[in-house]
Amino acid sequence: MSRKNILVFVGMLLLGGLIFGWSMRHVDGQQLQTSLKLLNWGWIIVAVLAMVVYLLLEALVVKIMVDTKSDSISWANAIRVPLVEQLGNGITPFSSGGQPMQLIALAQTGLDVGRASSVLLMKFVVYQSMIVVNFLFALIVGFQFITTKLHQMTLIVVLGFLIHLVVVTLLLLVMYSPKVTHRLVELCLIPVRWVSLKHYQKWYAKILSKIDNFHAESLRMGRDIKTLVKVIIVTFIQLMFYYAIPYFILLALGQHHANLIFVMSLHILIVMVISLFPIPGGSGGAEVGFSMLFSSFLPNSGALVLAMLIWRIITYYFGLFAGIVAFSLPVKRSKI
Repeated sequence: MSRKNILVFVGMLLLGGLIFGWSMRHVDGQQLQTSLKLLNWGWIIVAVLAMVVYLLLEALVVKIMVDTKSDSISWANAIRVPLVEQLGNGITPFSSGGQPMQLIALAQTGLDVGRASSVLLMKFVVYQSMIVVNFLFALIVGFQFITTKLHQMTLIVVLGFLIHLVVVTLLLLVMYSPKVTHRLVELCLIPVRWVSLKHYQKWYAKILSKIDNFHAESLRMGRDIKTLVKVIIVTFIQLMFYYAIPYFILLALGQHHANLIFVMSLHILIVMVISLFPIPGGSGGAEVGFSMLFSSFLPNSGALVLAMLIWRIITYYFGLFAGIVAFSLPVKRSKI
């Protein structure tokens, strides 16, 4: 990790501590101690395992998409990809660093950068598409709860959905409409053309070459229906494990009356809220969203803060630390 990334990482830890401290300002210490004593650690382990399975299934997606008759990636390298993605997402605004970190991880295994980019974009499109599909389901199950009790979040949730939908649409255009992509490149390079026509022509030719290779690879992958269906199924199951984590935390706190589907739907809505906050990890928005949506499930503020802390440790800080370890380990090149 660079010094800048280390500083950001430390900053996120400090920010998390400040947010937790702020959340504790009105909490009865006795309530928190009681909730901690009654905590069922078996369900906490299940919640952690759900996060581990989520990451392993993403590694399986990577392996499915990379492995062909001529290429293959080892399980160790495949597992490393989602871990460094967690690190990249966790230390950059809007989780923008996840894709570059994954590209670095795949390139280090010996995979061609053009093919690695295609694999990652297709993986990202499928992932975002599954988020949109799950969100539509969550709207049916949990949207009335938000509009009646938390109407101030309605606009934020809908805006998050629209952003994800636009992202998927634009990515599909990049993958399957080279004319539109070429035009976008021309528009983006207009400032370069004003400064230097020579540099413009050089950059334009180089970028178009990469786009054409990328487009060809995307078409090849898109025609591989069997692989695409596998990736869609695995990604859907992967997200189900992630969305179920708050349910296991509620069970750990003795809230056995919680409905699994309803809790998962609310978690889907929280993910939409987090995506709109520019602070790395959605810090602030994540905690507020969780508190607002899950306060009705828990008996007091002490239990709520404890649930929020456990949720953030499992879904955010666990990935950060695992990503640091994965990024620091030496990489053995796969058989490419």
